[in-house]
Amino acid sequence: MDSIIQDTRECYITGDTQGLHKHHIYFGNPGRRISEENGFWVWLRWDWHNGAEYGVHFNRDLDLRLKRECQERFEETNSREEFRRLIGKSYL
Repeated sequence: MDSIIQDTRECYITGDTQGLHKHHIYFGNPGRRISEENGFWVWLRWDWHNGAEYGVHFNRDLDLRLKRECQERFEETNSREEFRRLIGKSYL
């Protein structure tokens, strides 16, 4: 499924179009599958993904920011209860 957060293939943080990784916002098991099925993902340049200490996999603040932004976007057309059923908790 397409991302519910972005329409273009560019780094969500920097806007760069090279060296991109697909970041599933709710990762792990079953988070990655749920993220893929529902468009809960963004493009990140490799370093913002997992290539540097500021990358989302090592940066809790950035991780939570993406989780909140994704939930806000989901709730534009769905309920918080639906989100909780999918993810197991609310980040808002």
